[in-house]
Amino acid sequence: MTKTTNSSLVRTRARFWRDEAGQDLIEYTLMAATIAVAVAAIFPQTLGPSICQIFSSVSSTLGASAGTGS
Repeated sequence: MTKTTNSSLVRTRARFWRDEAGQDLIEYTLMAATIAVAVAAIFPQTLGPSICQIFSSVSSTLGASAGTGS
């Protein structure tokens, strides 16, 4: 690697490390997933299957969008 490429990589890595965009979305998603799992644990027969279907749907949608290369 050349010196220019190396310094560019260092700057990109530093910028990525400081960037906090999207962090709130991940935190809210994790909180919602935790609450959903807790609710499913409290009411397993009534809400468990529907929550499982929601997570399966989200998982398949994310898998399909990841497979498209977008």
